[in-house]
Amino acid sequence: MKIIILGAGEVGGNLAQNLIKEARDITVVDTNADRLRELQDRIDIRTIRGLASHPDILRQAGAEDADMLIAVTSSDEINMVACQVAYTVFHTPTKIARIRTAAYLVDGGIFRDEAMPVDHIVNPEKIITQDIKRLIDNPGALQVMEFANGQVQLVCVKAYYGGPLVDQELRYIRKHMPMVDTRVAAIFRKGHPIIPKGTTIIEADDEVFFIAAADDIQSVMSELRRTERPNKRIVIAGGGHVGRGLAESVESKYGVRIIESSKQRCYELSETLHRTIVLAGNASDRELLLEENIEEADVFCAVTSDDEANIMSSMLAKSLGARKVITLINNPAYVDLIEGHDIDIAISPQQSTLGSILTHIRRGDVVKVHALRRGAAEAIEAIAHGDETSSKVIGRSLGDIELPSGTNIGAIVRGENVIIAHDDIVIKPGDHLILFLVDKSKIRNVEKLFQAPLSFF
Repeated sequence: MKIIILGAGEVGGNLAQNLIKEARDITVVDTNADRLRELQDRIDIRTIRGLASHPDILRQAGAEDADMLIAVTSSDEINMVACQVAYTVFHTPTKIARIRTAAYLVDGGIFRDEAMPVDHIVNPEKIITQDIKRLIDNPGALQVMEFANGQVQLVCVKAYYGGPLVDQELRYIRKHMPMVDTRVAAIFRKGHPIIPKGTTIIEADDEVFFIAAADDIQSVMSELRRTERPNKRIVIAGGGHVGRGLAESVESKYGVRIIESSKQRCYELSETLHRTIVLAGNASDRELLLEENIEEADVFCAVTSDDEANIMSSMLAKSLGARKVITLINNPAYVDLIEGHDIDIAISPQQSTLGSILTHIRRGDVVKVHALRRGAAEAIEAIAHGDETSSKVIGRSLGDIELPSGTNIGAIVRGENVIIAHDDIVIKPGDHLILFLVDKSKIRNVEKLFQAPLSFF
C-alpha cells in the first residue's frame, strides 16, 4: 500500500513511524525542512518539501498511483483542499483529513464527493474528550477502549497488593466470579508483554488488560484492585476545545469546575456551558486551587495546549490533595518520564489519533483500532465475512484458528450478544471479533485472516 502523509508534526511523524514498521511505502510532505530532516534521521522514508495542497507537490509525492492520502497538517483548510486536489486531479481512492474546527463538522453535507471529497474525518479533540470521559466514568482504570458501539470494553488496570486475584492463577477468575464472564487479553509486567494462559499468575503492579461486556467492567475491576469510590467532583484546567468538550460531556453527571486564564474565553464558556462553574485564573496558582478546595477534587484534568503548564499544574494539584490527575501531553518524550509518579494518567493525542487513522488503513473488514503501549500493541475489531469454504475463520472454533504468536481473541459480538472467547466457540458470518496484538509485526497475518473473499463484493 502506497500512502502519502501530509504534515510531519507529532501526529504525522508518529503515524509514519508506526506504518514504516509494517513495510508500507510512505512519503511525507511538509513545508518545514528541519522537521523533515529530523524525521528522516529517525526512520528511512521519502520526504517532499512543499505546500501539501499544491498539485505539483502532490505529483512529486507520487499521488498519481497512491492508494491513500492522509492530511494531518495544522491547517484544516489545507487538509481539505489537499483532499479535493487528490480526488479531482489524481483520483486517489481513500482520503483522510484531520479536521479540528467544529464549525466544519456541524453540517455533514460538506464532506461528500460533489462538495469536499473527504472519505474519513479525524477530530483529535473529540477523540481525546471521549478517552478522558471513559476514564472518569471508570475510576481506577488506566485506559478504557470501546468496541461494537460500546457493547464491549477493553480495560487496563494496575493490580494492587491485596486484590482478591493478585498472586492467583488466571483460571481462578471463573471460580471466583461465576456470574461474570471475562478474559484477560494481555499482561504487561515491567513494560514487557506476557501472553496470558490459565496458569499465569497475576502479580502486584502488573498492568492487566481484560475484556468484558460493558455492564460487567466494574465487577471485574473490583477483583483486580481495591474499589475506588465513584467520581463526583471534576476540575478541568484549560478551556480550549478539549476542555470545553469535556465539560459539556460530563457536566450533567458530575460537579465540574473549569479554570481558564483568558477572561474572554471565560465569558464564552459561561455562555455555552450550563452547569459548569467557570473560573478565571491560572491553574498553577496555589492559592486559587486551595480556595477551590482542590483536596476534595476526585479528578483534576489538565488539558491546555502547553505541556509544561499541564505537567506543573497537575503535579501541584496532586500535592495539594487531588485524588487523581489526568494530564494531556503532546511531547511523547515526557510521557514515560512522568506517568505513574505524581501524574496518574498521561493522555497522548498522537496515540489517540493514531488508532482512528489505523482503522481505515487495516486490510480486511476492520471497524475499530486502538493503539496501546505507545503504539507497540494494538486492539482491533474485525468482522468475519464469507462462508466455511472461502473464509479462514468462519465455521472454525477459536481453538482451531491459527493465530500469529502474540495474538489472541478476547471476545465475539454476535448481534446484541457479547460472547467472551473460549476455545470451543465457533465463528459465524457477521461476527465481530475483538483481537489483542502485542506484536504488531504480525498484523499482516491477522489482516489476511479477515480479508473478505471476492465473492463477497
